[in-house]
Amino acid sequence: MPDHLLESELFGYVKGAFTGAVANKRGLLQTANGGTLLLDEIGEMPMSLQVKLLRALQDRSVTPLGSTQSIGFDARILAATNRDLEADVKAGRFREDLFYRLNVININMPPLRSRREDIPLMARHFVRRLAAARSLAEPAISSDAMTQMVNYDWPGNVRELENCIERALALCDKEIGSAELPPNVQQAGSAYKTEPAVPVSLLTLDAMERQYILDTLEREHGDKARAAKVLGIDLSTLYRKLNRYNIRRNEA
Repeated sequence: MPDHLLESELFGYVKGAFTGAVANKRGLLQTANGGTLLLDEIGEMPMSLQVKLLRALQDRSVTPLGSTQSIGFDARILAATNRDLEADVKAGRFREDLFYRLNVININMPPLRSRREDIPLMARHFVRRLAAARSLAEPAISSDAMTQMVNYDWPGNVRELENCIERALALCDKEIGSAELPPNVQQAGSAYKTEPAVPVSLLTLDAMERQYILDTLEREHGDKARAAKVLGIDLSTLYRKLNRYNIRRNEA
């Protein structure tokens, strides 16, 4: 979006401020008065606009384009980005004063590959939501497809997972299987690295449990749902143990 359009969206404008401004329009900051405004991809905001946003946040007021009158607002501001803003500040790509103005409470959302236990829940959520939006019967997800989705690293994170489910929903009949997943997700496989056999007498209790989990995953061809049943634990507990023992799938 061009800088001047982004500015008009944030701060609003008055009639006659520019060609096409045929009526007054409230900006997003003013519209969010008494509520919350999410500024997504804040790291992409041009420097010229960062200055104006900083002033608006400090003064809690905006001046619409073409006007000389400030209008107060009181809104909670949430800012999201996938960039390293501290690095951008050091490189001069993001204003330090705006960074500290926004960085009151920092919530770091780990990528999907670091919280694989969330993938089945999110996949089923997207299936329910997208099926309902299209007035379709909600299909099941096969264990093979779920295993491949859990093992995939999702460089595009939640958006990529949602797109994957949308594709699968368009292609499937009554069940989402491996064939309905994108080729790169199908290729994620389900193999886990196993370690050379070590005499049991030389293993600690944790090491024995780790090896038992690895052996079970290998026997079940990487299907964590089946492995959890064999181990006598629920799936969320298995994921916690995978993280605890730093068990990663074989990407070779």
